[in-house]
Amino acid sequence: MDYIRLGKTDALISRVAFGAMRLLDSEGENNAANIVRKAYDEGINFFDTSRKTPECEKLLGDALYDIRKNVFLSTTTASKSAEEIKEDLETSLMTLHCDTVDLYQFETEDFLPLPDGEDGIYKVFSDAKENNKIKHIGIVTTNFDLAKQAVESDLYDTIQFPFSMVSPDESVEIVKLCEEHDVGFIAMQPLGGGIIQNIPLAFGFLHQYESVIPIWGVQTQEELEQILYFYEHPPVIDEKFKADVDLIRNFFN
Repeated sequence: MDYIRLGKTDALISRVAFGAMRLLDSEGENNAANIVRKAYDEGINFFDTSRKTPECEKLLGDALYDIRKNVFLSTTTASKSAEEIKEDLETSLMTLHCDTVDLYQFETEDFLPLPDGEDGIYKVFSDAKENNKIKHIGIVTTNFDLAKQAVESDLYDTIQFPFSMVSPDESVEIVKLCEEHDVGFIAMQPLGGGIIQNIPLAFGFLHQYESVIPIWGVQTQEELEQILYFYEHPPVIDEKFKADVDLIRNFFN
């Protein structure tokens, strides 16, 4: 497994990241734990979850309990008030069986918390960081303008934004902007929200961007093994590959 630096966090992150938001569908607690531990044994050290899927957050926390110190763990809040976010963080820490999370992400589509904001949300993040409850602060959004604003603000360590072979051309602008500002870029929906069926092409497209870490939602051992296989055997980026990608991109765009 290769590892890359996640922007200004300075953390070395596996090029394959494990999205735990589908763990509830993995046919039982034991199977979920087995999938997570298989991913860890194969070198994956970045595990991502969310308070929006509390059952999955718990399954991940239980599975990582004894190896927590060896992984980079992120979770997300979508609450819209400072008090609710405080509660979410405390609940997530308890659910994940840890005193601190490596990356705490705020999911937003309509506004960006700022240090002087009357909503007090950014102060919750900075206070939590000061108290070592979180190490880094990130934004999760599908809003292009808001993602750009977050990167240019230099207030956030990471951006999680949709990026796949069917994403609009402007999405590459966010990737390049993150590189300029040393912000970690985490690609959500690497299969375009489920519309991409050609996984080798999807994987190969993302693998071209060395600073991009895709979050692969994993539900079964078979899915995990497929992701790991294509990581070890990425497609050759030749003219045929580019033509196939362009064909799919043009169809959906």
